Amino acid sequence: MKKLLLNVAALALIVGAVSCREVQEKANEAGNAVENAANDAANATGDAVNSAGDALESAGNSVKDAANNAANAAGDAVDATGNAIENAADATVEGAKDAANATKDAANNAIDATKDAANNAVDATKDAANNAANATKDAANGAVDKVKKATGH
Repeated sequence: MKKLLLNVAALALIVGAVSCREVQEKANEAGNAVENAANDAANATGDAVNSAGDALESAGNSVKDAANNAANAAGDAVDATGNAIENAADATVEGAKDAANATKDAANNAIDATKDAANNAVDATKDAANNAANATKDAANGAVDKVKKATGH
């Protein structure tokens, strides 16, 4: 019986040793699997952080480009507005000059027309006065002639 117990104990020890070895191998495999999973998770996290950084950098560049484009467009609009105002001011000044010149020309034409009308009136008055004087002279001469005829002188 002693021998049987020793055989059972030896068998239990062998089975226990084999079982411990298997447990140790399984534990090592599990540890390696956990370590590999942790490494994979760390790599995936690093890749995700890098991708997020790249996306943020790209978004920042896009925002910067959009802001620059908006600033350039605003500057162009201000320049165009300034040019339009300047052109309108120039056109207003030119229009005022043209209106002043047209008014001056019209006033000069009115003065010339008034002078011409006054000269024509003077000439017509002179002619009428001369005609009246001549008619009076002719009438007086005709009356003198009639008186001479009537008096015989």
